[in-house]
Amino acid sequence: MLRKFKIDKYHAGIVPESTLFKTLRYLDTEKIETPFLLIDKDKVREKTTMIGRNIKNAKVFYAVKANPDIEILRFLNGLKMGFEIASEGELEILSSIGVEPSRIISSNPVKSLKFLKIAASCRVNHFSFDSMEEVNKIAKFIPDCNVYVRLSVPNEGSEWPLSKKFGVELDDALSLLSYAKDSGLNPVGITFHVGSQCTNIYNWNIALDKAKTLWDISRKKGIELRLLNIGGGYPIKYTKNVVSIEAIEKNVNSLIFERFPEDIEIQIEPGRAVVGDAGIFVSTVIGKAARGDEDWVYIDVGVFNGLMESVGGIKYSYIVEGSRQARSRKQWTIAGPSCDSFDVIDKNVSLPEPQVGNLMLVLSSGAYTVSYASEFNGFSIPKTILI
Repeated sequence: MLRKFKIDKYHAGIVPESTLFKTLRYLDTEKIETPFLLIDKDKVREKTTMIGRNIKNAKVFYAVKANPDIEILRFLNGLKMGFEIASEGELEILSSIGVEPSRIISSNPVKSLKFLKIAASCRVNHFSFDSMEEVNKIAKFIPDCNVYVRLSVPNEGSEWPLSKKFGVELDDALSLLSYAKDSGLNPVGITFHVGSQCTNIYNWNIALDKAKTLWDISRKKGIELRLLNIGGGYPIKYTKNVVSIEAIEKNVNSLIFERFPEDIEIQIEPGRAVVGDAGIFVSTVIGKAARGDEDWVYIDVGVFNGLMESVGGIKYSYIVEGSRQARSRKQWTIAGPSCDSFDVIDKNVSLPEPQVGNLMLVLSSGAYTVSYASEFNGFSIPKTILI
């Protein structure tokens, strides 16, 4: 079946034309049973070579939570990517595909006891922390391991802020580094996170200034640090242009090597930036309705089985099958398939008139989609397919 989509310059500005064309070729040659997520391997490979390129001494650790599909992890493992994990489930997946412990770190500041036990048996050796209780736990299960304290930094300009749940201020951070050292751990560095999908390049400036202050006062207290973990946060295009990875990294590199020793070790934890714009969700229009003064369109993937980030403010771009009459565009509310009224993906989306049975493509949907998905209301978690 030859499917027809109108691809314009806007769509090609959000997702690379090569990814769009690979998607359309797949849809023309394969039996379609939606919803499912397509991931462009070439785009993922391109991003892995791009991230960290402009920061000296950088090592890159993919944040597994962004998309933990085992085939994606196998692909990244083949590229010798490092991995950042938060749980025993993520660690078990990596162990099953033979990832060496030297390429695994855990930056979840509050880890379960079960995870620490398994991490010890797997010889994982780098962990973040931000409390005395966490020091006590780590020291009990993995004495002598390397730890790095998490600083609280501003998240303004990030579409998914992460600053309230974790992180401590300077005085507490210094006390925790000292406590970790006294507890038999090896305090090696500092970490922070500017927020996911961070479009404000100056967040890194403020965070690095704060990290430099902690670095210096730690040295005066006899704690020699060597590692700076700058977390993730690199943004991707959803509906508009964002600051480029190259611009962020050149800025970060300049700031780091104006302030820190030349031999400092840098860790980066991208998730969204690795797989986000390599992914396109393929869904089917399953219904339409006029409700008051709103036109509604329903698709077979929603906030519960794949598009949860839309609840937090992420806006996607869409392409509707057969949509060649641009003049017929109007505003739509897009909803998912469940019977829960919370299952609304977006409002006031300008689209040509969709027809029930048409496919709808959701662009830049490779990250934090299937990883959030549940089987609420009996709808299955969509498959991930690498192309």
